[in-house]
Amino acid sequence: MTTLRGGLIQMGLKGSTDDTPENITKAMLDAHLPLIDEAGKQGVQVLCFQEVFTQPYFCPSQDTKWYAAAEDIPDGPTCKLMQEYAKKHSMVIVVPIYERTNVAGVYYNTAAVLDADGSYLGKYRKTHIPQVAGFWEKFFFKPGSSDWPVFNTAYCKLGVYICYDRHFPEGWRALALNGAEYIVNPSATVAGLSEYLWKLEQPASAVANGCWIGAINRVGVEEPWSIGEFYGQSYFVNPRGQIEKEASRDKDELIVHDMNMDMVREVRDLWQFFRDRRPDVYDPLTAQE
Repeated sequence: MTTLRGGLIQMGLKGSTDDTPENITKAMLDAHLPLIDEAGKQGVQVLCFQEVFTQPYFCPSQDTKWYAAAEDIPDGPTCKLMQEYAKKHSMVIVVPIYERTNVAGVYYNTAAVLDADGSYLGKYRKTHIPQVAGFWEKFFFKPGSSDWPVFNTAYCKLGVYICYDRHFPEGWRALALNGAEYIVNPSATVAGLSEYLWKLEQPASAVANGCWIGAINRVGVEEPWSIGEFYGQSYFVNPRGQIEKEASRDKDELIVHDMNMDMVREVRDLWQFFRDRRPDVYDPLTAQE
C-alpha cells in the first residue's frame, strides 16, 4: 500500500483586529510554528494551513488597512520562512496568504506550494470570488486564472482549491483531469447557511473525481465582525467520499492522517467517470451569457 501522510492545521485568530496586519502576522506565525514542528516530528509529508492563514478573515469589512497584510510570492517573508521549514522537515507545505503583485492595487487570495526541499513550485490563485453581505471579497481580491495547476511534489500530485471555489464542481474536475491525486481546500467558513454543505460538497467532489481531499477551516469568532463562528472540523476525505479523520469544532489543532493513495486508481478504475465523460456535448456549459 502506498501511503501519504497529510497534515492540516486549523487555528483561531491570535491578537486583535484592532492591531496592525504586521503584528497579527507575527502572532499567527508564532502560533503556527510549534504545530509545524510537531507535524515534522510526526512525519507529515504534505501540510496545509487555512485560508489567508496569517490574518483574520477580514472580508466582512471594507477597510483598506488590510491591504498592508499582502505579501509578495515567493519572495515575501512568510514564504521565505515556510521554505526554511519545508526544507527542515522534508515536508511539502501549502501556504495560503494574501498576495501583493507588482501592479498597484491588484491583490489575490493565493496559496503558494513549496516542495520538500524548500523549493517554490508555484501558486494557485482563488478563482471564484464571492461578493455578498459579510463576504466582500471582491473589495480585496482579483479573481485568479491559474489554469488549474497540479504540482508534482516529492510525495504526490497535488492540487489546490480555495474556500468558495469548492461550490463549483468544474474546478475539482479540472484539477483531477490534470492529474491531482490529493487536493487541499483551505477555507474560512462560518456556521449558518453553508455549514451543512461542509460535509457534503468535498466528499461528493472526492468521489466524483476519485481523489483525496483535505478540507481546512479556521475556528472561533473574529470581532468586531458578526458573521458567525468559524466551526473548524477540518478533515480528510477519501476517494470513496468517506471522511476518515476530523478535527474538533473549536480548538487550534493539527490533525495527521495516513492516506491510502492506491485507492485513487482503485476508485477511478471502478467508476470510470473519466472514461464516460462527454466533453463533446458540454459546450453549452461554457457558453457566455
